Amino acid sequence: MSNQAHISTTQRSESALQTNKVLRNTYMLLGLTLAFSAFTAFLSASMNLPHPGLIITLVGFYGLLFLVHKTSDSAVGLLSVFALTGFMGYTLGPILGMVNAIGPRGSEIIMMALGGTALIFFALSAYVLTTKKDMSFLGGMMMAGFVAIIVMFIANLFLNIPALGMALSAMFILFSAGAILMQTSAIINGGERNYILATVTLFVSLYNIFLSLIHLLTAFGGDE
Repeated sequence: MSNQAHISTTQRSESALQTNKVLRNTYMLLGLTLAFSAFTAFLSASMNLPHPGLIITLVGFYGLLFLVHKTSDSAVGLLSVFALTGFMGYTLGPILGMVNAIGPRGSEIIMMALGGTALIFFALSAYVLTTKKDMSFLGGMMMAGFVAIIVMFIANLFLNIPALGMALSAMFILFSAGAILMQTSAIINGGERNYILATVTLFVSLYNIFLSLIHLLTAFGGDE
């Protein structure tokens, strides 16, 4: 029994070390990709580059996302992550440029969206890291939310109703918040061992929250 207890303790220690390593690497890579994305967004906005449009954005995003998943177990995966996050920063630049052109109110909206995004991320992450709850039960609701977002997105393309667009932004925030909870939970409970994939999930969630907050703050500010 003593040998079994020793083996069990050793296994738990190794699992805890692995979990801490994945968590540390994920947050380190997330910080680097956020900085790189902010840099490309700044370049895109300062150079007044045009937005690539919906089709190119979707093709570029899903194409690079597919590349990340295919290369996530190799060193090339790191390059894929920076390619994806850099591209997303580039698409964000023209949007930030338009918001900033509003005037002082525009810069306030951007700062409020940044602060709100950071607050949401730290609050959700702290909750999971403190309670260590298994958030996998959210899977069913996340799937339902994803279907609802797709339907609302397609409907808004044709109808272009402001209220529907605002509801879609709110849905994106809720869905992304759920993704942060599930991904953080998966890391600390041993369900996620690939820090590259974990980083991409968190990055995309933060990107969607930030963009959705900008849309909502702009709309409520009467600037749309």
